Formats: sequence, C-alpha cells, structure tokens
Amino acid sequence: MQRILTIIGARPQFIKASVVSRAIKQADGIEEIMLHTGQHFDANMSDIFFNQLGIPRPDIQLNIHSGSHGEMTGRMLAEIEKAIMEHRPDRVLVYGDTNSTLAGALAAAKLHVPVAHVEAGLRSFNMRMPEEVNRILTDQVSDLLFCPTQSALDNLNREGFREKQAKVLRVGDVMQDAALFFAKRAVIPIGLEVPEAFILCTLHRAENTDDPERLAGIVAALNQVHREVAPVVMPVHPRTKAAIERAGLAINVTTIDPVGYFEMVWLLNHCGLVLTDSGGVQKEAFFFGKACVTLRDQTEWVELVEAGANELVGADCQRIEDAVRRHVNRSVEDLHELYGGGRAARAIVDVLAGNAS
Repeated sequence: MQRILTIIGARPQFIKASVVSRAIKQADGIEEIMLHTGQHFDANMSDIFFNQLGIPRPDIQLNIHSGSHGEMTGRMLAEIEKAIMEHRPDRVLVYGDTNSTLAGALAAAKLHVPVAHVEAGLRSFNMRMPEEVNRILTDQVSDLLFCPTQSALDNLNREGFREKQAKVLRVGDVMQDAALFFAKRAVIPIGLEVPEAFILCTLHRAENTDDPERLAGIVAALNQVHREVAPVVMPVHPRTKAAIERAGLAINVTTIDPVGYFEMVWLLNHCGLVLTDSGGVQKEAFFFGKACVTLRDQTEWVELVEAGANELVGADCQRIEDAVRRHVNRSVEDLHELYGGGRAARAIVDVLAGNAS
C-alpha cells in the first residue's frame, strides 16, 4: 500500500484535489492522507469548498493563515515537516503555486520524500509574482512533474529537465475534469438578482491590489464598463475589499461575497465575458466557452492568448474598456483539447499507482 500525503491550502487546490482524490479512491494500492495548511481560512473561502466538493475532512489541519509570505511559508514548512515524520508517506503530492505548495515540496525534499507536482511547468516569466517563485522552486525539487499543457512541458524542457532524474508528463488539467464533473450541480449565488448579459469579474492578485496606481486604474475601468457596456458582477475577495477601502476608491459595480465553487461555475456559465487576474479563472472561462480579458501583464496560460480566447490588458483603464467592448458576449471553442478533455485525474493516479504505460 502506497501512502500519499496531499498538501492543500487554497481554493483552487481544494477543487483540484477533489477530482484527484476521487480517482485515488477508485484505485488499488493507494492510501491518501490530507493535510490542510489553513491558507484560506474563513468559511466562505475554505469550509464551503469541502462541503460542496465532497472532499474528506483533512486528517491534519494546521490553521496557518496570516503573516508575510516568508513567515507563513516558514511556519508551514516546520509543521508539514512534523507531519511527514509522523505519518511517513511514500510521496508528497502538491498542487499549483501557493505558499502551501512550496512549503510542502520543501519539507518533503529536505526529508528525502519524493514530491509530485500537479500543474508543473507553468511560467508567467514575472519573478515579482510570489506564485512564479513558488512554482519554479517546487518544480526544482519534484521528481514527478504533471504538466497541464504542452507549453508547460516545453518550459521544463527548456529549463533542462530532460537531463534531470525526474519524470515530466503532460497529463492535462484537473480543473477541466472538475468543471465537467460539477457543471450540472451549479447554483445561482444566494440573493443575487441577475443582471442581463453581465460581465463576471474577479480581482485578488497582490500585483494589482497592493499597487495603488494599478488598483485605481482597474477600479475606474470596472466602473466605466458597468456604466457604459454591461453590468459587472464581482465576488469580492476579503483582501481586495480591504485594499479598495484603504486606497479610498469607490467601486460602483454589483459586488457580492466570495462564492463557493458551484456558484462560481454558475456565474461562469451564465456571464457574457470574464474579467480576471486569477490564473485559474482564466482557464475556467475557457472551459465554459467564454472569452477572457486578463488584468495582468503576463499569464502562465499562454496557449489561451495564442488561441485568441484571452487578451492581456494589464491595469490600464482604456485598454481594459476597449478589450471588453471587443470580447463581450463572444464565444470561444476548445477545438484542440488544450487541457486534456477531462481525463487528467485518471492519468495522474495511474502514474502514482504505477499503472501508466
């Protein structure tokens, strides 16, 4: 029996883990132990996802959710190390690019426990993003690298992984597995009076919320789009809300509390356009056939830009409004199964179980 310690801590990881854990349960010879760092800690950002997605309650709960990047990662590293020493897993499984990801990978590597990284090889080529630092370092200490796309695999090959003692595999994206599996369970957010032909917006990246000039440009664009193009519906991340208030900005769009995954799926499926700075939401827009305008200067999902499904506009008010007008209510198609067509979790578990050809 192979024992796997899965490290999760943030919303996208709960969704990814839900489909992989389901596949693990259906496989023979794998025992999974779930550790939740607590990085997303309030009920709307964490508990609701476990309830909706049917993820087993974590075996280990660290409740680490405050402090600087270094402090948070350091505390996680120390506690995950203790968990590894106690439970003695054969492998540690990490997802994505958060502080929880990096802490889990480093703790395992220092204890000589093999690391599998789901969503390996993604690169925005912007080292000012903490996520870019996390994903690069995690890849470097992993021996199983599960790439969601060909461009991710190409990135690792360019970085010399062909010569390393690591297995690099393109398996597809587990977020597409989740979108397809949970689409029929989508529900409208409670209390939302749905505006006609609305635009969905999410905003939380530190590069935007912690930069007053960028934040002001984005908020001005959202207000103008809401007034002149189409209603904007925006689930507001707690940190984003605090940043807007701190900057003394007035945001005149339809704001709602953070939503669970099923509500987010409903919003994605019914909107006419997605505006976001989230890596995950860029893909989810594509899964539901919606064009995306991305409030960043770079993206790790370059294939979406190349396919014309995603436009990068940064934080410039006029660029944002112009892109919205070009793309609103435009449908996009996945003609080439860019993300694996919903079979990624099974492919990952086959490798973990030693059943892959």
